[in-house]
Amino acid sequence: MRKVIIIDDDESTRESLLTYLNEQGYETYSAEGGIKGIEIVKKINPDIVISDVNMPDMNGLDVLEKIKEMDELIQVIIITAFDDMNSTITAMQRGAYDYLEKPIDIVRLKLVMQRAIENRKLSQRLESFTPQENYETEILNTLVGKSPPMREIYKKIGQASATRVTVLIQGESGTGKELIASIIHSSGLTKNQPFIAINCTALPEHLLESELFGHVKGSFTDAIKDKRGKFELAGEGTIFLDEISEMSLNLQAKLLRVLQEHVFERVGGETSISMKARVVAATNSDLAGLVSQGKFREDLFYRLNVFTIFPPPLRERKDDIEFLVRHFLMKINLKLHKNVNKIPDEVLDMLKNHEWRGNVRELENTLMQAVVLSKGDVLEKDNLLLRSNLSKDEDDVCIGSNVTLEELENKHIATILNKTNWEIKNTCAILGISKATLYRKIEQYSIKRKE
Repeated sequence: MRKVIIIDDDESTRESLLTYLNEQGYETYSAEGGIKGIEIVKKINPDIVISDVNMPDMNGLDVLEKIKEMDELIQVIIITAFDDMNSTITAMQRGAYDYLEKPIDIVRLKLVMQRAIENRKLSQRLESFTPQENYETEILNTLVGKSPPMREIYKKIGQASATRVTVLIQGESGTGKELIASIIHSSGLTKNQPFIAINCTALPEHLLESELFGHVKGSFTDAIKDKRGKFELAGEGTIFLDEISEMSLNLQAKLLRVLQEHVFERVGGETSISMKARVVAATNSDLAGLVSQGKFREDLFYRLNVFTIFPPPLRERKDDIEFLVRHFLMKINLKLHKNVNKIPDEVLDMLKNHEWRGNVRELENTLMQAVVLSKGDVLEKDNLLLRSNLSKDEDDVCIGSNVTLEELENKHIATILNKTNWEIKNTCAILGISKATLYRKIEQYSIKRKE
């Protein structure tokens, strides 16, 4: 009979779980606090421990750490009524099997328990577990959300950040792929090392190769001196390769060698340099689909696809929109020295019901525009430049298949200028450009003020 210990200072939670688990055939024990719970663990060596986080005598995360020091194979399930990103990540880093929020979903608990038992059996049979060290998590609260998809992301971050495993992040544009990469870097083994990001679409192939691996003097026309590449500059930290799907097949082959052999040479060089950095790659494309089309190397795909994270689009986590709106307003108010903090229900409903094709990035940009346009402390409906608020001509420009980039830029600048009543400072803030650039664009497109 499998042994389970329930550690929780809430008597009703303990009694409910004891009753349910006894009915499921488990041998159960309970403790009202962490100290007593650890004493029971020492005596009976349980298969599973279910522990609350917030307890008066000992934090559940510390209980988890103590248990893992005693026996790494004990499966610990953390439960809490106050779930948040930091505690979820910390719990997964310290070796928790899973992290469940109260009130407990009995169906999910049953499934998690079954999987935890299977995981323990497998670990005992293979005798191949790796003790995890305790790492403090120092993460700014910039990844926001409490929806089930986001809780899964926090768990994944916790697992990835405790190792140097290669990570592939696949998600739509605007879902926070670089932010996730940055948090993985800053919350684990690499937190005191460099984080180097490079966009694989920003440079032509020969320049991207030089950026990644460096070059020696004279290796090509503009190589007037030796230059260290991003892999070298990253040291023992993290190199983040954004839009990896856009890398040429030639460079893909060279990257594959780096991942396989952990060495590279500068362009034009002959000396091998050790690669010690962890690689995190990201794409908004379906890499498996590109492999089948012959546009991405299959062997590189499998090298990158060791540990994959799929950040959800905003339409699949609409329960998080209110949290995101309040978070971004605080951030934007600090940046712009504003105090827009009142959100009418009508405006919040409008934001929740919008389709957000650009995901979280589009939401933040929309709020930035609205705050710039605001005259008081209320987030006004009229200041939200959503597609549903655009005129037909503006909408046609946004979605028309035959619109050139110049036409789109022209129309967008004119729209923002008119929305701000040609207030140059506010227009620049919304567009993210300097006054000189704005004046140049006005002249270039002959934009006229509406009468």
